[in-house]
Amino acid sequence: MSPVSEFEGKTVENAVEKACEALNISKEKLRYNVISYGSSGIFGLVGVKKAKIRVIVPESAPEPPKPPEPVFEKESPALSDSDEDEFEIEEECADLEHAQEELQEHAADSPEEEEVPANQVQVSEEIMDMCRAVLQRVADSITDDASVSVSKTEEYVCFEIAGGNSAVLIGKRGQTLEAIQYLAEKIINKHTARRVRIRVDIEGYLNKRKERLESLAKRLAEKVKVSGKPSTIGQMNAHDRRIIHIALKDNVEVRTQSIGEGFYRKLVIFPKKKNAKKKAKEKK
Repeated sequence: MSPVSEFEGKTVENAVEKACEALNISKEKLRYNVISYGSSGIFGLVGVKKAKIRVIVPESAPEPPKPPEPVFEKESPALSDSDEDEFEIEEECADLEHAQEELQEHAADSPEEEEVPANQVQVSEEIMDMCRAVLQRVADSITDDASVSVSKTEEYVCFEIAGGNSAVLIGKRGQTLEAIQYLAEKIINKHTARRVRIRVDIEGYLNKRKERLESLAKRLAEKVKVSGKPSTIGQMNAHDRRIIHIALKDNVEVRTQSIGEGFYRKLVIFPKKKNAKKKAKEKK
């Protein structure tokens, strides 16, 4: 039986690169299983977890060295809205049926409570104003001259942050904004019978992000349709996953499914079985 070794990284891709470098083997020949996809946590400080993979070491490969001591990097400045590296796209799985079985197993073990539109849940003005006051204190602790307002639509309880340093409030890859959204969800949903949809926006950032996500969904759907292999978008919050699901719900060539646990789940784009079988026949 071939020996195995484990590698860690900020992302699965980073762990794969470390394994290839340590074992002196190409990415195409590397055989591995994902143990953990990792998580960036809240504000990049709390709940951070590294991605981990288990590699089947070829008998001819040298024994991998001991993992280096951790190096703590300085936090990078906030990235612009046009950053193309915002979403982690993981490699396709060559074995489609095996991937589907594994994902079904994940889905069964980690069901996600559905969020409902705001007009289906009673949310009092008092609770919304209390949450607005908390977010105002958070914004004041991050930047000066920011103001928080709250409103309710049929779909969302909406918090809008205006003024101040929007780049700092949004944070690297939107992580600070997502952390603020997480706090708002916890505060509001503590006082509601069902999980209600919450939306926290800063200077129209969410609309720009929605456009990028819809564009990404279309590109990946086309890639999945052509290759016949599933593709995974890693570390997505519920709001972002919903945008992808809606963008591809009428696509007859692919289907989408969320997997994983916790605040960051993953979304997988599958080829429809008919399309996958057709691609398999073409290869034969």
